[in-house]
Amino acid sequence: MILVADSGSTKTTWAQVGTDNMIVTEGLNPHFTTDEQFLAACRQVSQHFSLSTFHFSLYFYGAGCGADRQRQRVKELLASFLRPEIVEVDTDMLGACRAVSGDHAGLVGILGTGSNACYYDGQHIACQPVSTGFIMGDNGSANHVGRILLNDYLTQRMPDGLRCLFHEAYPMSDAQLIDAVYHQPNANRFLASLAPFAVRNEEEDYCAEVIRTALHDFYYGPLTTVIERSGCGDVELHLVGGFAKAIEPTLRRYLADLGQPVGTVLADPMPGLLAYHNK
Repeated sequence: MILVADSGSTKTTWAQVGTDNMIVTEGLNPHFTTDEQFLAACRQVSQHFSLSTFHFSLYFYGAGCGADRQRQRVKELLASFLRPEIVEVDTDMLGACRAVSGDHAGLVGILGTGSNACYYDGQHIACQPVSTGFIMGDNGSANHVGRILLNDYLTQRMPDGLRCLFHEAYPMSDAQLIDAVYHQPNANRFLASLAPFAVRNEEEDYCAEVIRTALHDFYYGPLTTVIERSGCGDVELHLVGGFAKAIEPTLRRYLADLGQPVGTVLADPMPGLLAYHNK
């Protein structure tokens, strides 16, 4: 039995290779998740798949698993709580690469709660900028769009009509909004939860410009770095992430205007990962 897990900051999807058996738990980014949260998720997984009665291998692809220390922590927690025969932990970026490119080389990006880009040589990630997280980085992601929206709302730079709609959608005081970012857990998830407002109202010039700004910062940030350092110009870019899928028409038009071809755009990498591990 083989289990594959794709873990972002918002949710973790666990699936059994060769079946339709699947469960979704909370996101398990080790930068934000406690051991107790890992344990709670693992209990759900163990019960759902009846793991105590099987020998199984686990392949876990997770946001926040780029650093050796965090990757080792996740591996130890999974090994302790689930007791697989084999457990491998790697980044959500490698998971995205295997999902959309398999054994083929190409440019791959993630635009979900967070973001990044890389050049994948068909086996390994050959070039990838360091992820600086939702405070300094995540250009083009849902939480990046949420940061712009919230900042403009609080500083009254958002148009008045949209400010009223924003408050209706997120009926919180200014103090509560600031508290959610600076004092509550999972600020990246909270910021990402604001991005659908821009998508729903993209016909408004302001919201369209917010999305274009985020895409500009993604293209001229991590993506340009990868292209220049890997020398892989004119290569198709494949993208994974719910936010990428939500803005796919805008994303394709924007990148086409810059001469960047776009290939596959997937909201969920899991079908591709299951196919990869089923070989």
